Amino acid sequence: MRKRLLVLMLCEALVFASASPVAAELEISLAYVDMLSPEYLRFEAWVDEAVAGDPGYAFSATDAVYMYRLAGEAPYAALAISMVEAQVAAAEAAIAAHQAPEIAGDSYLEVGPMLRDLALVYEWCFALLAPPQRARWEAYADQAVWNVWNHEEASWGGDPFPWSGWSVDNPGNNYHFSFLEATMDWALAADRTLWLDFLEDVKLPALVAYWQQLPGGGSREGTGYGVALMRLFEIYRVWRDSTGSDLAALSTHLVDTMDYWLHATVPTRDRYAPVGDLARESYPWLFDYHRVLVLQARAMAPGSPQAARASRWLAEIAIDEMTQGFNFRHDLLPVGDTPLSPATRFHHATGAGHLFARHSFDPRSLWLSFVAGPYDESHAHQNQGAFNLFRDDWLAVTENVWTHSGIQQGVEIHNSLRFVDGDSTVPQSEGTTSTMVVSEVDGVLHVVADVAPAYAPSGLVSAWTRTLDLAALGLSVHDLYTVAAGVTARFQVQTPVEPTSAGGNVYVAGDLRIEVLVPAAPTFAVLDWTTVEPGEFLDGWRLEIGGGSGEYLVRLDLLSGVFADGFESDDTSRWSAVGP
Repeated sequence: MRKRLLVLMLCEALVFASASPVAAELEISLAYVDMLSPEYLRFEAWVDEAVAGDPGYAFSATDAVYMYRLAGEAPYAALAISMVEAQVAAAEAAIAAHQAPEIAGDSYLEVGPMLRDLALVYEWCFALLAPPQRARWEAYADQAVWNVWNHEEASWGGDPFPWSGWSVDNPGNNYHFSFLEATMDWALAADRTLWLDFLEDVKLPALVAYWQQLPGGGSREGTGYGVALMRLFEIYRVWRDSTGSDLAALSTHLVDTMDYWLHATVPTRDRYAPVGDLARESYPWLFDYHRVLVLQARAMAPGSPQAARASRWLAEIAIDEMTQGFNFRHDLLPVGDTPLSPATRFHHATGAGHLFARHSFDPRSLWLSFVAGPYDESHAHQNQGAFNLFRDDWLAVTENVWTHSGIQQGVEIHNSLRFVDGDSTVPQSEGTTSTMVVSEVDGVLHVVADVAPAYAPSGLVSAWTRTLDLAALGLSVHDLYTVAAGVTARFQVQTPVEPTSAGGNVYVAGDLRIEVLVPAAPTFAVLDWTTVEPGEFLDGWRLEIGGGSGEYLVRLDLLSGVFADGFESDDTSRWSAVGP
C-alpha cells in the first residue's frame, strides 16, 4: 500500500517551496480568545450544558476539547475523550459486522470533522489516553485517511469497501476540503511522515495552484456550496499555526473573498446572491456559515484593508452573532475594531466569473449579480449570462430560490436567454468558459459578456453577446445572438410576483417595470411555476419574451421610490472601478 502511495506522489508531485520539513504537532493557537468576553461566556455555557449531560444539536468533541485547552478543567477533557471513544467504538462494531463505519458515508464527506475531533483530542489529551486506547484510535484514523486517497482499494477490517473517489483530485470542491482536513489534522497529531510528505509534495501545491487561478475570491461552486471556503480557510490556519507556513499568502484568493462577500451581500444585509446550488436552504438568507467564513478569513489576514472592510461587514449584517450553538466557538475569533468603508461599489471575481454591483451602499440601493466565467463544477448552474436584481426585496431572481430542493440547475429557471431547438431547451455545457469585461461609461456600469462558449459544444449557438448597463434606477439588457436554423431565443425574467401587462410592450411585476424595445412586436407568455411540478416549485413566475431575430433590447426599471444615498452622497452618479 505504501509503495502505491509513493508512486502516486512521484507522479503528481509539483514544485513547492518549503523552508524546512514539517514539525509534526497539531496546533491551533487560541491566544486570540478573550476569556472575559460575552462570546467566550456563551461558548463556555454551551459546553457546560454538554458536560451536565444535555449536549445541544451537533455538539462536538472539538467544542469540549477547546474548552479543555482554554480552561484546563478535567470534565471538559473527559467529555471530549468519551465522545471520540464512542466514535471509534461504533466504527469498530460496524467493522466487526463487515460494514463500513459512519466515517465512510456519503463518499467520506464528514471524514474531516470526524478526524478533527479525534486528532485534537489525541493531541491535546494525549497523556490522559491509555496506550491501548491510543492504538485503537490510531488504527481507525490511519485506515480512514488511507481509504480517502486510495478509493479503489479502500477496506475496513480486511473487507473491501471501494468508493467513487469523488473530488480527491479537485481542490475546488467542498469534499476535497474535508479530505485535506482529515489528512492534515491526523498527520500532524500522530506524526505521520508519509502523509505530511504527501501533503507537502502533492496536495498542498495543487491546492495553492488552483486557488491562484481565482483572483477576486469566491468559488466556482457558487455561493451555496462555496460557503465551504470557511473550511478551507480554517485548514490554512491549522497549517500556519502548526508549521509556520502561510498557504493563504501564496495567492490573493483569501483576502479577495472577504471583499467578494461584502459585495455578494444585498444592500439590506440579510441575504446574498443566489449563485449555484442552494441545497442547505433554497432561499438565500445569510446564516452563521457566512459569518464563520469571513471570521476565518480575517484570522489569516489581520491588519489588511480587506480584513478592516470585513470588520464593517461583520458588524452590519443581520447575523451579528452565531445563531447555532455548534458555531459558538467560531465567534471566539475577533471581529476587529478598525472597520473600513468599502472601497468600491462593484466587484468582479474574475476567477469565479461572478459580478456584484450596486449604485451605493445605502440599504435601498439597486443591486445586481451576474455570471459569465468558467463553468466546471457540478454544483454550478447553467446560468452563464444570467442576472439577479434586488432593491428592498428581489425584483428578478432565479426561480431556484423558490424551489424545495434548491438544486434546479437548468437554463429555464434563470434570468437569461433560453435557446430552443424544436421543443427542447439547448443546455449549457460544463467545461466551458464565458467571459465578461466590466467598465464605467458615462456614470453607468457597463458589462459586455461573451456567453457563446457555454453553448459551443451544441453547435446550435454560434454567437451570443449580452451587454448590461446598470444605473441608479434601472438595468438595460442588450442581447445579440446567432443561432442555427430552427433555433429560437426567448428572453426570460423570473419574478417573485405575477407579471401583468401595462399595455404595449410593457409588463409590470411588483416594483419592476419591464419594457421591450427590440423586437418591436414581441410575444409574451407568463408562467406560474407552481403549476410545473407540485412540491418542488413553491412560488414564483416567469415572463417569457419571444419574437427576437438575432437581437433583444429590454429595459428593467424601478417603479417606486426615489433613490436615496446615505453612504456616498458626494458622488451618487458614478461607479468606482475595481479589480481583483
